[in-house]
Amino acid sequence: MTDIMVEASSVADESHPLLPLRGMLVFPYMITPLDVGRERSIQALEEAMTRERQLVLAVQKSPETSEPEVDEIYETGVMAEIKQLLKMPEGQIRVLVEGLHRVRIEEFLETEPCLRVRVSEIVETKESGPEMEALMRTVQDQFEEYVKLSRKVPSEVIVAINSIEDPGRLTDTIAAQLIVSVEEKQQLLEIPSARGRLEHLVLILSKEMEILRLEKKIHVRVRKQLEKNQKEYYLREQMRAIQKELGEKDAIASEVDEFRRKIEKAKLPKEAREQAMHELERLEKMPPMAAEAVVVRTYLDWITSLPWSKQTRDRLDIAGAKQILDEDHYGLEKVKDRILEFLAVRHLTKKIKGPILCLVGPPGVGKTSLAQSIARTLDRKFVRFSLGGVRDEAEIRGHRRTYIGAMPGKVIQAMKQAGSRNPVMLLDEIDKMTMDFRGDPASALLEVLDPEQNNSFGDHYLEVSFDLSNVFFITTANVMHNIPRPLLDRMEVIQIPGYTEEEKLEIAKRHLWGKQVAANGLKKNQIMISDNAIQKVISDYTRESGVRNLERELGSVCRKVAKELVEGIEPPIRVNVNSIETHLGPPRYLRSLSEGESKVGVATGLAYTQVGGDILAIEASVMPGKGQLIITGQLGDVMRESAQASLSYVRSRAAELGIPVDFYEKHDLHVHVPEGAIPKDGPSAGITITTALVSALTGRPVRGDLAMTGEITLRGRILPIGGVKEKVLAAHRAGIRRVLLPKENQKDLEEIPVNVQKKLDIELVEHMDVVLEKALLDPLPGIGMALEGDDASTEQMPFLPTGFEQESQQPWMGNS
Repeated sequence: MTDIMVEASSVADESHPLLPLRGMLVFPYMITPLDVGRERSIQALEEAMTRERQLVLAVQKSPETSEPEVDEIYETGVMAEIKQLLKMPEGQIRVLVEGLHRVRIEEFLETEPCLRVRVSEIVETKESGPEMEALMRTVQDQFEEYVKLSRKVPSEVIVAINSIEDPGRLTDTIAAQLIVSVEEKQQLLEIPSARGRLEHLVLILSKEMEILRLEKKIHVRVRKQLEKNQKEYYLREQMRAIQKELGEKDAIASEVDEFRRKIEKAKLPKEAREQAMHELERLEKMPPMAAEAVVVRTYLDWITSLPWSKQTRDRLDIAGAKQILDEDHYGLEKVKDRILEFLAVRHLTKKIKGPILCLVGPPGVGKTSLAQSIARTLDRKFVRFSLGGVRDEAEIRGHRRTYIGAMPGKVIQAMKQAGSRNPVMLLDEIDKMTMDFRGDPASALLEVLDPEQNNSFGDHYLEVSFDLSNVFFITTANVMHNIPRPLLDRMEVIQIPGYTEEEKLEIAKRHLWGKQVAANGLKKNQIMISDNAIQKVISDYTRESGVRNLERELGSVCRKVAKELVEGIEPPIRVNVNSIETHLGPPRYLRSLSEGESKVGVATGLAYTQVGGDILAIEASVMPGKGQLIITGQLGDVMRESAQASLSYVRSRAAELGIPVDFYEKHDLHVHVPEGAIPKDGPSAGITITTALVSALTGRPVRGDLAMTGEITLRGRILPIGGVKEKVLAAHRAGIRRVLLPKENQKDLEEIPVNVQKKLDIELVEHMDVVLEKALLDPLPGIGMALEGDDASTEQMPFLPTGFEQESQQPWMGNS
């Protein structure tokens, strides 16, 4: 046996045009047609026709690439000869080529107007011997069996293959007939020796025949199943024929078959499948025009269209999820951390119950859009329905099928809309539900939002359990006190407070401004707005916790600028703090500013509203009378009771405060909270009312740069309050320097921005005596006591703050 010798001899220094092939490969001795449409490929053909009709054919690595680069083409190809060329309509060319011999691309010379290369021919010497003969016979036998199993290769090829004696030509001819990937064929083309190609062909043919045998087994199994189905079909056809002879219509039979296919496709759980098949058998036996048939059809439509087994795959990339959340929303760190925690746990364990979050916050802070962002982050489907005004239990659980027009509840309808069993489902405005004689929808939601029960949620219409444990439930509410306690207990509440002015500025710059510029047909280079201008819009034209009105006002600015552009003003138009009033008119809201002046009977309190925090100047006045307490300013019951408690505290501590003990017998007290058109309520103004009363009764001014908030008890203890962040921010905006807060609210200071804490002197107090010590100044010269004209016998004691030990020993002084 002679050793094989492979030589690569250069094909002179001539350059040859190159035609890149997509999705196919040409071997030597192979004649095949090609459809050519790319510009560079057409240029290559035209040049080859002028130069002995020869060109190089090489496969490009990615068939999707329209114009491959030099490094995207395999180095081993084939020198081919153009046998025939035909120009087709629409600029395409059909060409018949024959592979001549293998070549290796040594250098790319040009890329325009076509690819030109210098190549070297790969020449192999002949090899013979018993081992080569055995390899050739093995390949021929395997290929013959492959043709019989495949049925995609014509059997006439076998005769041609058996007549080939040259090993190299045999391997190339067989390789051209194989139905394998282009990559595998390229591997064969790159093997220079006939022996190597024969050995590689043995492996490929063995693998392909094994696959073809498995395909044959599958076809046999399918054919048997088809024969069974044909038998059933034949019997059903006979039944239809009998029904036709009896005069009965058989239109329902095709409908039954359609439902049977849907049931099989839906992959129902055992319980649901049994129920569906039972209803299908009923439908099959019913007369076509029966009224009950319509009910059964609707039921089968619903039960087969639900996503019993379909679900999407979660995106578990925490870094990518964090990036998406930050792109969609600014701030809201608590919610973002909770979503990332869920993803982390989901990454560690495959089975986890869907969380149930309740986002509580004022309107416009982004609760609904945040839910959509969570769905985008998890790569889940998103569905939403509103619970506002829902007062019927059947809206949640569905109606029983005994009712005309019965349908499943909103939860099942949302699952059908989602099309997967693990969507993000938003239950909007859960605090707006009501109840009447038709039932309590909040009680029906207890099962939906209970992680221990919702894996078998029972809808009255379906009459079978549906698994909701994979659903990511998110509910939204403006206030918590309207949500029933058992329902609230099942949810993880996340408070979303109103945005600070700094946060609103960032949201406007990052999201709202660009959105409104695009929505009003403007381009970024046509309009520019300064940070100070946005800040003025926030403070003077909106009063809200969220950013809805801010977005509307920015949209109004964009519309005004669009009008100016159409009228001929040259861009860019710059909007600054001085031109805002030109676009939006005079300011709609005046910022509440601290008067800064220390006054008798006037104390500055802090309030929390649905649109954020604010300051209130609470006024107290003393006048001759009979001990009546007058309260004005449209105050609610809780605030009125707080004023009564304040007066009782002052009366019980009159001696220590330097106030005549019987002051209430000859004087009336009037407490007024300005802006009387706005309703006010809550206990947090207790210490402010007390301070104003003591100031009015003693003539001692209240510090003008100090604000306070806290609930007071009859013994002077100061209880914690809510809305600390919003109230402190309101004090900061109003120019307050010192703030008094209940000591038990120390935990809430973490939510206050650091830059605000640095600018304020925040003091924590436990008792009213400490508040009075810090808030009241010495009497102003010439003012004297507030209770002039009292009897000389009335003891005038100087103000002396007392501690807790002294207070506990002080006897109770009630009304006399």
